[in-house]
Amino acid sequence: MENRTDKKKLLIVDDIEINRIILSEIFKNEYEIIEACNGVQAMEFINDNIKFSAILLDILMPEMDGLQVLKEMNKSKKINRIPVFLITASDSEEKLVDGYNLGAIDVIRKPFMVHFLKCRVNNVVELYEHRNQLEIVVKEQVERFNRLNLSMIETLAAVIEFRNGESGEHVKRISGLTSILMKEVSDTYPEYYLPESEIAKISRSSTLHDVGKICISDSILSKPGRLTKEEFEIMKQHTTKGCEILRTIPDIMDEGIYKYSYDICRHHHERWDGRGYPDGLSGNEISIWAQVVSVADVYDALTSERCYKKAFTHDTAVQMIVNGECGAFNPKILKVFTEIQDKIKK
Repeated sequence: MENRTDKKKLLIVDDIEINRIILSEIFKNEYEIIEACNGVQAMEFINDNIKFSAILLDILMPEMDGLQVLKEMNKSKKINRIPVFLITASDSEEKLVDGYNLGAIDVIRKPFMVHFLKCRVNNVVELYEHRNQLEIVVKEQVERFNRLNLSMIETLAAVIEFRNGESGEHVKRISGLTSILMKEVSDTYPEYYLPESEIAKISRSSTLHDVGKICISDSILSKPGRLTKEEFEIMKQHTTKGCEILRTIPDIMDEGIYKYSYDICRHHHERWDGRGYPDGLSGNEISIWAQVVSVADVYDALTSERCYKKAFTHDTAVQMIVNGECGAFNPKILKVFTEIQDKIKK
């Protein structure tokens, strides 16, 4: 004998008891039946997060009618997960149209035609089950794709750091600094606002800012002294070389991460006054995320020991950036940068 709790659940909502009895009798073998005599009681069951396979809902009821129940289900988005059949003896076209507009899947007219009714309800329930299962599969595939994206980004970033003779901590710091600074800039200036989901993508993308250094020779990357003018021109090519690398892998990256990675890679050495490279952009011609990564990159470069320099202290690095010793930056970003410098130091 089938366990009652293993059955799919069907909610029958009707203020007339005989209608509930008839519908319960029709579906008792396939479903566990739960009855409600009005919309208020129905919403109590629905809000208890009982997993209903379908709801048979009368339109005309006291206290809360069927259309009001549909409105509440729309507010909670439960209408997207549970098929609702309207029960009516009325031919009121206006109410039926309102019901359909509120998400009702079909109409059951009184008196009930048993075989026809069972087929309609069971077919829709099966369809919803397939759809819900498909959504789960798609969600799992998206999550797997995102994990692969993150793994690929981390691997590329590790290769960059190894190639550049630095530890993997550099890209982790850049990612963290970008996240902190981007969020503060977004919260402070409405014109630069971005949702947290986009800031997270920007933070991940920032780790690929120097991917083009894979193409630069060791003699330049690891040179302990100042670069010659010719060597610096070659070093500057890491921005465009990085974009060439990224152009070969867009199909295996999240579209948003690819967009941010490409822009940051190319423009993180542009400067507010137009004296940066490779495109000589100025002001807000430079995307806000590339501007933020630029500040984060300069700060981390100053406070880290490199083959050609000792590490500067946090306070010295901040002063050098604010005083324009490392190029010109957006005054709004600098204001935020100085205001949260204790958080950045940590």
